[in-house]
Amino acid sequence: MAAVMGHAGAAGRIGPNAITRVAEVLRERQGADAMARLFGLAGLAGYVERPPDAMVDETEVTHLHAVLRASLGATAAAQVAREAGTRTGNYLLAHRIPKPVQALLKVLPARLAARVLLGAITRHAWTFAGSGEFSAVPGRPVKLTIRDNPMCRGLTSDVPACDFYAATFERLFRELVHPRAEVVETACEACGDDACRFEVRW
Repeated sequence: MAAVMGHAGAAGRIGPNAITRVAEVLRERQGADAMARLFGLAGLAGYVERPPDAMVDETEVTHLHAVLRASLGATAAAQVAREAGTRTGNYLLAHRIPKPVQALLKVLPARLAARVLLGAITRHAWTFAGSGEFSAVPGRPVKLTIRDNPMCRGLTSDVPACDFYAATFERLFRELVHPRAEVVETACEACGDDACRFEVRW
C-alpha cells in the first residue's frame, strides 16, 4: 500500500538543507567567490553571509538548482547536488533521527527497517517536497515518487535530474536499512515524465 504526503501545512516551503549544503559544496569545489556569484544569480545573495536556518520558499530552491545547471553544466551541477544530498542525509542522521530509532532500524531485517524508515520519510515529506506530492511503496525495490517536484519546475533534461533527492534517500537507506542500498531515479519530470520516480535496491 502506498503512503502519500503532500500539500500539507507548510506547502510551498522546503528545509534549508537544500540551500545550505549546496553552499558548502560550492565553497569547497568552486571557491567562495564562485559560490557567492552563483547565489547572486539565483537571487539568494542574502544567504551568502547568513545561511537560512528555517524553512525556505521552494522557489528559492528551484532557482538555485536551475542556476547550477545553467552555469556549471548538467554533469557538474549533478555532482554538486549529489554531494549536497549526501550531506543532507548526514545532517538528518546527526540531528533529526533519534539515535535509539537508528539503533533499532539497524538490527531489524532490511525489509522491515525499510517500512519503518518509509513511514518516517512520508511523515516529514512536507519538509523536502514542498507543494509537491510524495508517495512511497515498500517492497523490493522500494518505490518513491514525487509529483509536481519543485526542483524540476521549468527544467528540461535528457537524463533524470533529481540527484539531490536520490543522494539523500540513498544515504539514509545505506545507513539504516542496508549498506549496499542504491537509489536509482527511473523517471523524472524534467525528462517529460509524469512524476519523478526512484527505486531503492539492495
